[in-house]
Amino acid sequence: MTITPLAALLLGVVLALWLGASVWALVTGFSMRRQGAHAQGQLDRLTAILESAPAIVAVIRPDGQLEVADRLAGWLGKDRVPNFASELVAPDGGLEPADAESLARDIAAAQRAGKPFSRPVHAVGSARLLLVRGAPAGASIAGAGSVMLWLFDATESQSEINALQGQVAQLREALETIAGLMESAPLPIWHRGPDMRLSLVNSAYVEAVDGGDAAKVIAEGIELVEPVEGLTPARAAAAAAEDGHPIERMVPATIDGERRTMRVIDVPLGAAGVAGFALDQHELEQARVEHRRFEGAQRDLLDRLSAGVAQFGPDRSLRFWNQPFMSLFALEQIHLADGPAFERVLDRMRETGRIPEHRDFPAWRGERRDWFLSPDAKEETWLLADGAHLRVFAQPLPDGGLLLIFEDRTEQVQLSSARDTLLRVRTATFDNLFEAIGVFSQDGRLHLWNSRFRTLWNLGEEQLAAHPRIDDLMRLVQSRLAKPHQSNLVRELVRAATVERKQRVGHVGFADGRTFEFAAIPLPDGNALFTMLDVTDSRRIEQVLRDRNDALEQTDKIKTAFVTNMSYELRTPLTTIAGFAEMMSHGYAGALSDMAKDYVDGIMESTGRLSQLIENVLDLTQSEAGTLPIEKKPTDLADLARSSAGRITAAAKEKGIDFAIDLQPSLGRAHCDARRVGQALDQLLDNALRYSPPGARILLHGDGQGPRARLIVSDNGPGMSSTQLAAIFDPAIRTEQAQRGESAAVGLPLARQLAEAHGGTLNLVSEPGQGTMAMLDLPRG
Repeated sequence: MTITPLAALLLGVVLALWLGASVWALVTGFSMRRQGAHAQGQLDRLTAILESAPAIVAVIRPDGQLEVADRLAGWLGKDRVPNFASELVAPDGGLEPADAESLARDIAAAQRAGKPFSRPVHAVGSARLLLVRGAPAGASIAGAGSVMLWLFDATESQSEINALQGQVAQLREALETIAGLMESAPLPIWHRGPDMRLSLVNSAYVEAVDGGDAAKVIAEGIELVEPVEGLTPARAAAAAAEDGHPIERMVPATIDGERRTMRVIDVPLGAAGVAGFALDQHELEQARVEHRRFEGAQRDLLDRLSAGVAQFGPDRSLRFWNQPFMSLFALEQIHLADGPAFERVLDRMRETGRIPEHRDFPAWRGERRDWFLSPDAKEETWLLADGAHLRVFAQPLPDGGLLLIFEDRTEQVQLSSARDTLLRVRTATFDNLFEAIGVFSQDGRLHLWNSRFRTLWNLGEEQLAAHPRIDDLMRLVQSRLAKPHQSNLVRELVRAATVERKQRVGHVGFADGRTFEFAAIPLPDGNALFTMLDVTDSRRIEQVLRDRNDALEQTDKIKTAFVTNMSYELRTPLTTIAGFAEMMSHGYAGALSDMAKDYVDGIMESTGRLSQLIENVLDLTQSEAGTLPIEKKPTDLADLARSSAGRITAAAKEKGIDFAIDLQPSLGRAHCDARRVGQALDQLLDNALRYSPPGARILLHGDGQGPRARLIVSDNGPGMSSTQLAAIFDPAIRTEQAQRGESAAVGLPLARQLAEAHGGTLNLVSEPGQGTMAMLDLPRG
């Protein structure tokens, strides 16, 4: 058979195609076997991976059949896995009933509407928590209406989640608390972000910078404090962030228009930025300054105390002492300058012998060292070997130091002892006084009394020990008074002394005839002293003396009247005698012999002297009675003195006495009775002439100064003793002299009476053998 080329070509093509197909089939079959083996290996690996995965995959087919790994049985606490979804969500399916119902609703929704879900469910009887995620299964996996479930064991994760949620809640609460605390804090607080710009401020910060609200402050970057030496607050915060430690600094700030010192603290927060807060140190700084001032003033005060003061620091070293401390314990500056320890100071004090002697000195010193740790102040008394008493006061200080105050009470103890002795003496004296004494307090109660008071009122000690009031006391004793109503007088006097603080006196008579003077005297302490003195005898003597005085006064009046009458009666015959003698002297009775003339002259001289004596006696009597007439008028005292001197010049010359007159121009004039002053001066000159021996010297001197004028008569005669001077001006002595028949001088007493009648004085100065000087001092007016 002949094959055409075309047929051959077609046959070759067919054979080639067949051959190619055979080869392809062989190759494809081999390749498919290889792929199948590979796919089975992949399937096995995926199955192993799914078995070891933390999640279990389950498929719920449209008929409810459940395809799931056997591990689910162990998670649910079952022996086998459920075959259908209804078994899984059944009450005995191993899930909590509420979770099973919710899961059933989710599966149904996923089957009907293709809605995915995620739900945590709890296994019954265990703490296991399963997280079920569901979604419609793909068509390549199962038919329509199928649902794929992924079950995760979320027990540990949920525990961690719960713990984290708790921590988050705590942190949120803490953050809210911190935010509230920061907002309510009275001090400015802020936060800066990593860029060191403000990101958070509190109300105190806003108020301090007067920024209105926090948003405005943050937006405008209003800083609280000012830059110091070019260092801005932001740069200071950046420095703290770089250093990694908080930085504190004192910077000024203007708050409410006042410059204040702020203590700013920047606290780095790592990547979160820097937090800061400011403390107002203005009051603190002022308090520190005031404290330093107070401490300085306190030290100045302690240094001025008379008590010794020593202050020790917390390290028990001497910090301060005053000069009395050094003097009291005989210490030197060099011993204290290096701040010795407390124990060393006690050793120094012991060396100077200024602490009490103790057998165990180290133990005693240790007890004193415990003063630093004592919660209360300590006080004790040191009795030194030399008898000194020191009061020691130890005050622990708040900083752990100790303040010691040493007070020398030696003198106080001595005074106290003397006071006790004095009180005992006073008590004994008070109790043994002759007067009855009682002391009433301000409320009228009897406070103190002596034995005389108790005896006088006839009261028992128990009655007085009850300290009765003055009203009750007077009711007890009013029956002992001659006039019982006088008890009211005593009560009123005590009340006046205690309440009105007025002194009152009086007298009261007792029923037994005794009379007592009493006095209520206010005392400085508010009490009243009531004294009673028995004046019965003195009252009787007083009455006798009063009667005698009345008799003496009557006798004196009779004497005065007698002297006056006798003076006038004597003048009549004396005038007659003087008249006849003068007539005989002039020859009316015929011529007289020389001897007769001498007799007549003697009679005239004696009658003249007797007349003068009578005049003096009369004037002295009138002066003592206050009836001497005085007629004052301007008088030239120099002329008056010369006139008186002229009357004795001849007698002085005849007796051989040198009589000198020295009248100064200052003597001047005086408003006085010239006759009476002349009479007084005559008495002084006559007395000097009478008692001066021949050859003596008499001086009449006159001068004046201001409102006073003075006339002085002096002589260098025999002088007088003090007894003789006293006798001249004492009427009683003159009377005794007259009764003894002695010569009683009348001129000098009369001269003094005349001087005093003019408001002047007469003083005598005399010494035996030195002469006598009489000074008549007169007022000019």
